[in-house]
Parts: sequence; structure tokens; C-alpha cells
Amino acid sequence: MKLIFIYGPPGVGKLTVAKELGKITKFKLFHNHLTVDLGVSLFPFGTKEYINLVNKIRIHLFESVAESKIKGLIFTFVYGVETGAKDTDYEFVKKVVRIVKKQNGKVLFVKLSAAEKELYKRIQHPSRKKFGKVQHVKSFKSIRAKHDLDATIPVARHLIIDNTKLSARKVARRIREYYKV
Repeated sequence: MKLIFIYGPPGVGKLTVAKELGKITKFKLFHNHLTVDLGVSLFPFGTKEYINLVNKIRIHLFESVAESKIKGLIFTFVYGVETGAKDTDYEFVKKVVRIVKKQNGKVLFVKLSAAEKELYKRIQHPSRKKFGKVQHVKSFKSIRAKHDLDATIPVARHLIIDNTKLSARKVARRIREYYKV
């Protein structure tokens, strides 16, 4: 299995790109907010209980998919390093990589970025409401003040794309070409 791990700050277009990439690769899509929304329906966002539940569900899903005959999976994720805290997101990423590699799969990392003003514009788009995503610049700035949302996952190979002026379709094509999927 190939896992395309798309990450970047809120509003950068991870889900939009993932949908386009799914169309051209026929890979399945695991949108991060499916577990986020479940988690916040039971526990306050960011609490120990919330994080434990969400990560257990995600890990179980990755194990199930890695063991299956599914050719590829696209996963969207906001990777953030909390100021002055242990990088718990990286611990999660390392677990995911171990699970996929154990089944002779590959994790293909894609970091998306966009100009600050473009992010502010995108996070206010009405489509974000459906998944309970950050929708206000003030909330975004508050999250960004506590977390480095521009951090790069410390792994060997990445494709980094600034999609400020690129369509989701063009970004998806670049990913497909770069990773030959």
C-alpha cells in the first residue's frame, strides 16, 4: 500500500487536493476531520481523552488498510508542533510510518503551504463549516500562536508545494508525477 500523507495548516487545501488526487489515482481518501468530528462529539478538543480516542481510531484504520489489498490511501492532517511541548504529532507520524512499512508499504509525504492572506481567505469559505473546521481568522491566529503549523515533518523525502496560485487539480497532478502513483 502507498499512503499519501498530505499535511499543512488549516485552509491550505488539503481535502480539496486529496479529492482531486483520489480521482486521478483511484486511491481511497481518509479525511482527518472524520476522526476529529467524532472526537469532539465526545470530548473537548485537545484534551488527553480526545487525543487518545482520535489516535487509536486512526492507528486502527491504518493497520486495517495496510493489511488489506487496498492499493493506496490519501490522508489529510494538520501537523503542528506546540510551542515548548513535546512533538506529539511526530510520535503519531512515526507510528503510522511503522505500520505501513511493516506491511511493505510506503508513506509519501506532501506538505502544502500558501501565503498568509490566501489562508485567511480560504478558512472563511462556507465549505469548511460542514466539517467543523476553523472558519475565522481570529481562531486561526490563536492556533498559530500556540503551534508551529508551518513545521515540516522530519522525514527524509518530501514534496513541498506552495499552492497559493495553483488549482487543486494542478497540485494533484504534481503529486502523482513526483511519486509516480
